Amino acid sequence: MKNRWVRIVALLGVLSMVLAACGDDGGATDTTAGTEATSAETSAGTEESDGAVATTTGGGDTSAGGDEAASGGSFSVYICEPEFLTPTNSNESCGSEVLGALFSPLVTFDPETVAPMWGDEAPDTVAADITSEDNQTWTITLKDGWTFHDGTPLTAQHYVDAWNFGAVSTNAQNNSYFFERIVGYAETQGEVDDEGNELSPPAATELAGLTVVDDLTIEVELGAPFSQFPLMLGYTAFLPAHPSLIEDPDSFNEAPIGNGPYMMDGSWEHDRGINVVRYEDYSGDAGNADAIEFQIFSELATAYNEVLAGNLDIMDTLPPEQLAAAEDQFGDRYITAPSSSFTYLGFPLYEEAFQNPDIRKALSMAIDRQPIVDAIYNGTRTPADSFVAPVVDGYREGACGEACTFDPEAAKVLFDEAGGIDGPVTMWFNSGAGHEEWIEAIANQWRQNLGIEEIVFESLEFADYLGRLDQNSLTGPFRLGWLMDYPSAESYLTAIYTGGASSNYSGYDNPDFDALIDEGDQAATQEEAIAAYNAAEDLLIEDLPSIPLWFREEQGIHSERVSNVTIDVFAHVNLPKVVVND
Repeated sequence: MKNRWVRIVALLGVLSMVLAACGDDGGATDTTAGTEATSAETSAGTEESDGAVATTTGGGDTSAGGDEAASGGSFSVYICEPEFLTPTNSNESCGSEVLGALFSPLVTFDPETVAPMWGDEAPDTVAADITSEDNQTWTITLKDGWTFHDGTPLTAQHYVDAWNFGAVSTNAQNNSYFFERIVGYAETQGEVDDEGNELSPPAATELAGLTVVDDLTIEVELGAPFSQFPLMLGYTAFLPAHPSLIEDPDSFNEAPIGNGPYMMDGSWEHDRGINVVRYEDYSGDAGNADAIEFQIFSELATAYNEVLAGNLDIMDTLPPEQLAAAEDQFGDRYITAPSSSFTYLGFPLYEEAFQNPDIRKALSMAIDRQPIVDAIYNGTRTPADSFVAPVVDGYREGACGEACTFDPEAAKVLFDEAGGIDGPVTMWFNSGAGHEEWIEAIANQWRQNLGIEEIVFESLEFADYLGRLDQNSLTGPFRLGWLMDYPSAESYLTAIYTGGASSNYSGYDNPDFDALIDEGDQAATQEEAIAAYNAAEDLLIEDLPSIPLWFREEQGIHSERVSNVTIDVFAHVNLPKVVVND
C-alpha cells in the first residue's frame, strides 16, 4: 500500500537548514566586564510550533489567486551579499531568499501548520505526487506543463541532472551531502587528503539510485528506509537544473534560469543588488508585483535608515539597537513572527586550546544569557537551553542543563582545573549584522568570570566569513546562526554535527552521535525517532562542540508602499504575495 507523506507523519524532520546569514542577531549597548549586559534572548515565537506567519495590515489579498493578484508595481527588499545563487551550492539565508523567488520546489510547507504539501493543494509546487511502498524506493510524479524562464519544458531529467551535479565531489557543491542517502553517492566522491585536496577522481558521475522513468516521473532508491525523504525535497538543494547550469556553472551562478514566479532581470550585481521580474508564463499562482529589487547592504543600520527614508520597502531582520524603537516608528508596519532560528558559538575543535570539553563547558557556564537578551535585544530572544529550537517536536525544555546555566563560580573552578587557555582568545563573527556588542558582552564576561586577560575580535563580510569557515581557518569561537529547512529536531543536529557534514564547521566527529542520528532516521515511528534524536543531543550536551546562545523571534518592517507582508517560520518573506499599494 502506497504511503503519502501527509499520512506518514512519522519522524518529522530531516537535516536541512540554511545558515542564518547577516542579521541573525547582534547587539548594541554598553557592557562592562561580565556584569548584567552579557547574554541571551527571549523569543515570543518560541511558544508556537505551528509555523504561523505574521501578517501586517494595509490591505491586499492574502491568497495568491485572489482579486488583488498580479496587481503590478515593484518593491525592494533588503538582503546581504549572497555567497552563491546556484541551488546545490547555496546554504545561507540571503541566497535562499533570492532563490525562493526564482524557483518553485517540489514540496512546500503549509504556512499555518508547517505540514509538507504538494499536488493540487499546493499550486506553487512541481510535484503532483510522491509515493513509496517501503520508504526506501520513492516515485516522484511531476505536474505537466511547467517550464523554465526561457521556455524550456521542465522534465524529470532536469531534476536528475541537478542532483547528480550537486552530488559529484569534483563540483564542490556545499549541499552535496543532501544526496548521500541516495544509492551510489559514495561512488560520486573522490578521494581527498586531510586538507581537502583531491587525490583521485570519483568512480561515478551519476547517482545509481536515480532513474528517469519518463518525462514526468523520477524513481529514487535510497540506501536505507527514510520516511522523511519528501521533506528533503522542499529544500533548495533539490531544485531542478536548467541545462545552462551543467554547461557553464559560473555563468549560471551570476544569472540563474529558474522555474519560479520571478525571473532574473540582468545579472547579479555583487554588493549592489539583484533584480527580478514576474515570469508571465509561470505555471503556479502569479506573483502580485511586476518586479522585485533585492538591495544588498553590508550594514543593517544602513538598510534600516533607508526604510525610514522611503528608499527601501521591506526588511525581514532588524538592527538590535532599533528593536525597542521599531514598533513605535512603524506601528502596524512592524512585523513579528515565530522563528526556527538558533544562534550559537562554535568551537574550532581542530585548535588545541578548545579540544578539552571542560574548557568548552566552562566558557558556556560563564555566559549570563538573559541580561544580553534584555539589554541588547529588547526581549526578542529566548536563552537557549537546548540544541533544538522550541518550534519543533523533540525540543526538551532545559535539556542542556548545567552546561547552559550561568554559574560563574563553578565555571571558574572547571576552567582552572582543565588548565585554562594560554594566549589570546580570538572571537570571530560576520560584520555589519549587529553582532559586535553581544560578542563584546560575552568577552567581558569571560574576562571577569574566567580571568581570560586577552580577547580579540575578528569580523569579516559574510561571504568571506563563510569561506573562512569552509577552510577551517578560524582560530577561536565563532558566531553562527541556523534556520531549519524542515520542521524536525533532526534538522538541528545532522547538518551541523555529523562527521563530515559540510556545515560541521567545528570538526566535531563522534561515531556514537552519528549512529543515533541514523537510528532516528530509520525509526518506524515518530516517537522512536525523537527518542533517538534526543539521545544524540545528549551526547552533544556532554561534548559541547558549540555553545547554545538563544532562539529568536523574527522582526521586520516595511514601507507604506507595500502591504500583505508576511514572514514565515523559515525567516523568509512570502515575496509573491506582497502587494504594491501605489
